[in-house]
Formats: sequence, structure tokens, C-alpha cells
Amino acid sequence: MKIAPYTLTATEAVQAIASGRLSSVDLVKSCLEQIADTDASINAWAYLDPESALAQAAECDRIRKAGLGTGPLHGLPVGLKDVIDTRDMPTQRGTDIFKDRQPDKDARLVERLRESGAVIMGKTVTTELAFVHANDTRNPHNPEHSPGGSSSGSAAAVAACHVPLAVGTQTNGSVIRPASFCGTFGFKPTRGVISRAGVLKTSDSLDQVGCFGRSLEDVALLTDALAGYDQADSCSFARPRPQMRAGAQAEAPVAPDLVWFNLPFYDRLSPDAHEGMEAVLDVLGPRITRMAAADTLANLVAVQARIHEYEICQHQAAVFDANFEDLSRELQLIVARGRKISEAEYTDALAVKASAQTFFDELFVEFDAIIAPCATGEAPKFGSGTGDPIFCTLWTLAGLPCVSLPLLVGDNNLPIGVQLIGPIEKDDRLLRTARWLQLHLAQAT
Repeated sequence: MKIAPYTLTATEAVQAIASGRLSSVDLVKSCLEQIADTDASINAWAYLDPESALAQAAECDRIRKAGLGTGPLHGLPVGLKDVIDTRDMPTQRGTDIFKDRQPDKDARLVERLRESGAVIMGKTVTTELAFVHANDTRNPHNPEHSPGGSSSGSAAAVAACHVPLAVGTQTNGSVIRPASFCGTFGFKPTRGVISRAGVLKTSDSLDQVGCFGRSLEDVALLTDALAGYDQADSCSFARPRPQMRAGAQAEAPVAPDLVWFNLPFYDRLSPDAHEGMEAVLDVLGPRITRMAAADTLANLVAVQARIHEYEICQHQAAVFDANFEDLSRELQLIVARGRKISEAEYTDALAVKASAQTFFDELFVEFDAIIAPCATGEAPKFGSGTGDPIFCTLWTLAGLPCVSLPLLVGDNNLPIGVQLIGPIEKDDRLLRTARWLQLHLAQAT
């Protein structure tokens, strides 16, 4: 039976295109057909331009046939969260406030995608200003459930095989949580690996870019293409990036040492998620150290919220002042609360954030990675919100690389991800550990 191109992983597709076994046009056509067949019930796309996608694909095929240079994503369709500026598509940021907003230049990561030969398919749905107010996107596994947020459309588009790759952002749990709910791989690299220039700024201290794919190697492939120094980004660092794909392909020289924190909010885990995580820990046996968490570690949740709410009120002050009545009630309450945070409280929160980063730097001298849930369990029912981000908050605050692995299934037959967190700027080692974990669990079953 001939395999439909839209079902290929990014790694499989890019190899097929490079060898001439598959054209970019045929891949894009297949993805567009899958979108046409399924998106009415999913609503993953805020903007889609089939003609532009096919024209980009045709140019990719022309370049390859002419023997010209090709990039690592040559001919691959990619979806972009609708907070990422594109010069040839609107960027509407999940709100009618920015309806039909047309940027005049690409975000830096979009420039990187074009340099890499990617086909920009369109913009995926996000929540209102990439915050808490849910949108109309549904979970591809069951449309009665949420895909998570705020990178809702990106996770759903990859899970539904609309595109092999998609880009999202995370300020709290907006890559890892939807990846878990939708059963995709999600990877949020170290803060500063991927430039945020041209991406909606909600929190300069916390905003990060992440990737979705259908394999570990896929998210590594995309991250490698996006990574690079950008002096326009205050968190970007001018030194070589880890080689993500090499890490995802590497064998661990020795079995890694992992740590599990017994955090007080772990009582929020659903029974099936708790059972699944305990089963994973049991298989890992001596490779796991269970560690009691100090109260100060749990208190970091409030620190993240204070920084996020203060900074979004600073960065988006003009938008909030001019359009307050057009905001959702949820966002209005957040803005009202954020405007009451004093500069002294904010400065104190930044100091705690810095101390948390130091704590984790020291922790990773002894351990290769932290293992944790991605979310409280399966995706919640549609209409009840996008899910609790609490199992992502601490690691996002510290800017640590995180990966979601679709390893578990809940009582409602929906995916549940397992999260690994690693030391900053050692993302390749984290991906190597993730590969080891997948293989180890597969051998155990």
C-alpha cells in the first residue's frame, strides 16, 4: 500500500525529497488535502494560503532539480503560531484587536525557515494574545476535548498530520502542555537558542520559542534550523548552539541519572496520570532519585506569575489602554492585577528567578535530567479551559530546555506526555537522554 505523503514524519519527508522520491509539491498537496478533510472539526488554522504554499513548494522543487543548494528543511511544510510575524501573511495574535494585521517584515525565525528551504503553510490558531482565553481549536484525538494552549493550533496541526512540523511559543506551559494533550513531541530549547525578534512580546524575561513534530528527531531538526544568535533579542547568546539533531540521534554512553521532585502540587495529577508516571518511575528503578522539594521551589509558581503579569502590562500597555473593553474578561482581570504589581515586587521576583537558575545549575552537576509530568493528565473537556500549566512553570521560569514525550495513554484513550528537563545550553544531552528513555521503556515492555 502506498503511504500518503502527509503521514510522513519530517525526517522521512526531507529524506524522500532530497532523494527525488517525493516532490515538495506532492507533499504540500497531500497536506492540503488532509487539512481540507479534517480541519472543519479541528480548527487548527487561523490563516491558510494554499496557492502560496504550492508556489513555494514548486520553487523548492525547481531549486533541487537545478542542482542548487538546499537547506535542512527543504520542501517541508511548516505551520507558525499566529503570534509570529510574516511579511506575506497576516499575524492576528488570537484577537479581533489585530484582525487583518499585516507585518511589513518577517520574524527572525521565519527568515531562518525560509533560508532552510521550508514551505510556510500558514498561521495556526492561538489563544487571545497567547494568554489564557481559549479559542475554537479542538483536540484531533477527540474534538470534545481541548488541545491545550496557547500554541493550540500548532500542536493540533501536527497531531492531525496537517503539517509535519510547527512552531509555537511558551511563557508558562504553552508548548509542552499542548504537545502532551495532542500526543506530539514538543521541545522548548534553552531560552535564547531561538530568536524571539518579531514574535509577540508578552514577557521578555519568560517568552520562549518551541517546536512540535511527530518524532524526537523531527523537533531536533526544526530547532537546529531555527537556532542562531540575534542581537535584536535580549536573551540571545553569542556562542555556538548545541547540535540538536546529533543529540537526538546519539546513544547515551552510560545510563543517565534522573531526579523526580516530590512537589506539593503533584496532588493535582489525575489518577491515570499518577499511575502512568509511577509505572515509568518503577521501570527506571535505580536510575531515579526521588527528592523532597523545598517550599521555596514550589513558591516559584507565584514568582513566575508576578513576572509574567507585570511584564505583559508593560509590553502591551498601549494595546490594553486603547482596547481594554475588547479584551476577554479573563485577560481584563489579569491586566488589572498586573497593574497593581509594584516595581519593587517585580525586581524582587527577578532576583528569585536568578536564584532559581543558580539552584538548577548546581542540581545538574549531579543529575542528567529532571523527569516530571507535562500536565495534570489528559486534555480537559473543550470549553473548560486549556489545562493547568503548573507542571511547566518552574522549568520555564528558569529557562531550562524541556521535551514532551508521548509515552502514556489515559482512561479516555487520550495521550499523556512525560516531560524531561535538562541543564541550560545542554539541549543536545537532554535529547540524548530522551532517546535513551524511549528505548529503555520500549525494551521494558
